[in-house]
Amino acid sequence: MKQPNPKSLSTKATLLAASTFNVVAPAIIVSALPAIEKYFAEVPNAPLLARFVLTLPSLFIVIGSPIAGIIVDRWGRKFLLIASTALFALAGSSGFFLDSLPAILCGRSLLGLAIAGTAVSSTTLIGDYYTGATRAHFMGLQGGAMALAGVLFLMIGGYLTDLNWRLPFLSHLLALLLLPMMVMFISESCRSKSEFLEPNEQKTELGNLAPTPVRLLAFVYGTAFLSQIAFFVIAVQLPFHLKQLLNSSALEIAFSLALLNIVRIFVSIAYGKIKQRLAFISILSLIFALMGIGYGIIGFAGNYSLILLGSAITGMAVALVLPNFNLWVSAEVPDAIRGRALGWLTTLLSLGQFLSPICSQPLSQQVGLAMTFSGIGGLLGLLALTLVGMRQQVMAFIADKNFS
Repeated sequence: MKQPNPKSLSTKATLLAASTFNVVAPAIIVSALPAIEKYFAEVPNAPLLARFVLTLPSLFIVIGSPIAGIIVDRWGRKFLLIASTALFALAGSSGFFLDSLPAILCGRSLLGLAIAGTAVSSTTLIGDYYTGATRAHFMGLQGGAMALAGVLFLMIGGYLTDLNWRLPFLSHLLALLLLPMMVMFISESCRSKSEFLEPNEQKTELGNLAPTPVRLLAFVYGTAFLSQIAFFVIAVQLPFHLKQLLNSSALEIAFSLALLNIVRIFVSIAYGKIKQRLAFISILSLIFALMGIGYGIIGFAGNYSLILLGSAITGMAVALVLPNFNLWVSAEVPDAIRGRALGWLTTLLSLGQFLSPICSQPLSQQVGLAMTFSGIGGLLGLLALTLVGMRQQVMAFIADKNFS
């Protein structure tokens, strides 16, 4: 039987679709959070638990991603991708049928394990199939596909929430449509098979026996962790900020987050060109600067238009996060440990997402949501300036590629 060609449109479309699950899962239900909190108002700690409906999958992505990395490096990518997709559909849709907040949270836990499997296997396959500028371009397309899915499912989720807060959970079942595509169009990659590589890259990629860049990975993982603590503040808290400030409808809340993803689409697609002009660390500084500006605007905004502006600027930053970190790790680690390295990256990203409400909720209760956004924005701006000012010292530190 002829193996699928990684350069074919069908394979690329399947990989891009599979890469969107970690964005689709929160986008589907984020507009329903206030309704879920209201429905379960008598449950102890309902405000925090309602937010965990959004972020609890991230904790189980943390748990599942290192395991997924071991599986894809030792036993292959394709089976894990297919099995995780099936679990995503079943676990994600369980919230429609369950009438207990703890039971819904259990379903969201399984959903997190599914996302860990799809995220690690799909990104590892992208790292396997493509190299050099082609890989950078595809990582940008991956970010654009995730943003587009975020826009579509934010709007779908907002519309369905206005009908009934349970309906958005059923949207997870759409993942089942991808299973036949994965069977037909995804091949079990092997980096020792040079037919997938560009001719001028075969020697470099097949000779990639460099040691693990421990310090670089520590720096990347640490900044990725911080970026997600900061980013998920907007995902978790903006719906409540809009409700308190402007009494916005679910559809208005969804559009404010959808705009972030609309901007993200275009900037993500342009990532390959941005990377040709800027180093990884320069893009990282830009990420924190843009996110700081966006949060500052949201914090001081007194109307819907300014909040949309802040959301759009934040979207520019978020668009660069995953392509930059994924490409940085894929380009620097040896082929034999790519799955594990990306698995740990997914773990730190998801751990930041999970801890975000734990960090921001007490702060918002003390100083209010507006001050929370503006304060975090100021800290992000300071971090961006620090990276710019200490660029040479940081580069010297992460240049050590010896084993620890």
